[in-house]
Amino acid sequence: MLGANGTLLAASQNESSRPVAANDHIQIALIGAGIQGQGDTRNALQVPGVKLVAVADCYDGRLAHSKELWGNDLFTTRDYRKILERKDIDAVIVATPDHWHKQAATDAMKAGKDVYCEKPMIHLYSDGPEMIETARTTKRIIQVGSQRVSSVIYAKAKELLASGAIGKLNMVTARWDRNSSQGAWNYTVPLDASTETCDWPRFEGSAPKMAFNAERFFQWRKWKDYGSGVAGDLFVHLFSGTHFITGSHGPVRAMATGGLRFWKDGRDVPDVMLGLFDYPEGFNLSLRVNFVDGGEESEGLIFTGSEGTMEIAGNSVSVTRSPLKTEPGYSIGTYTNAMQARILEEYRQKYPQVHPEGKPPVEAEKYVAPTGYSDSYDHFKNFFASVRSRQPVVEDAVFGFRAAGAALLGNLSMEKGAVVHWDPETMKIV
Repeated sequence: MLGANGTLLAASQNESSRPVAANDHIQIALIGAGIQGQGDTRNALQVPGVKLVAVADCYDGRLAHSKELWGNDLFTTRDYRKILERKDIDAVIVATPDHWHKQAATDAMKAGKDVYCEKPMIHLYSDGPEMIETARTTKRIIQVGSQRVSSVIYAKAKELLASGAIGKLNMVTARWDRNSSQGAWNYTVPLDASTETCDWPRFEGSAPKMAFNAERFFQWRKWKDYGSGVAGDLFVHLFSGTHFITGSHGPVRAMATGGLRFWKDGRDVPDVMLGLFDYPEGFNLSLRVNFVDGGEESEGLIFTGSEGTMEIAGNSVSVTRSPLKTEPGYSIGTYTNAMQARILEEYRQKYPQVHPEGKPPVEAEKYVAPTGYSDSYDHFKNFFASVRSRQPVVEDAVFGFRAAGAALLGNLSMEKGAVVHWDPETMKIV
């Protein structure tokens, strides 16, 4: 218990882990050793019984740094297919640019590897069905990397909503604000970036062909040829969390607006996007991503119900309840004193005053994750548990497609300048 600060939630990484037998180790490889890929690998290796044996990347400097981080005996290559040929690799982390997710993930599953694929799962809508079908036919485990669905905070929020803590849900408001150059994807380009150190043709893959461009190579999120903009990078987290907590499969109607307000550096994706989404369960989702916020980075969701609100902010979830009055109230001030007295007398006979002030007290409760808690660790822990047990993961390809498909509706709406429709059951644009 935290007393006035809230209730402390239990976290699995604080629990003692039994030693893992040598023959039960899971050997993994990393495909795409950029910022997210290296971060994912650090989290994955904290899970007992996991060993990194190979890394693939299109930049020689990241291959060299991978050896600095994880040992000179690490196998490194520019061509991830050489990794997939190895029999000693059980699973791969796919942390490539978005336009490579489908190809790398399906190639890995067909090669008999389980896959942890970074979000958004898809770059194009056509990617989704192929990834789902490949997972089904190969019987491989694939987990999509929106780690919020493994968070103790989001699990508690799901429990609270299901218990009726805020009554009937009618609206979700979600945001992700940034105000820094790095937050706006202006990642540092290494001094040795060239066609000698970077495998530009391999990086381009299915994207339109052009001359080598170091900014596109190292800051790829800024171009729709390789990334999915703020929708694919950040909207998708907010959708994943909303879908996990509510149990919804996704919206049926979407509209979005925004634009390039500040970072006019050659990128072709917006730095501000707002979206409105209608859900068949009877609630609306309002999303905002702003890369010109004027303050510190923040992320949060507010669930508004008929009897209260639930807010996820940082490492906590809090509920504030103010139930609707059971009585309708009255407006009698414009009538004569005698009439006011008669109405009030009849009113109190019908609606006895339960609370002295005429309304129930506001209730509040808060739940907090332990200091240092990491939902990324829990997400990898869940993934490797599924790799061992062959039981379903918490975020499979269907869940991942529904979250990314919903997020990319924002891009589609902006491109068309119109309302767009989506069928979350068939996962198709209507």
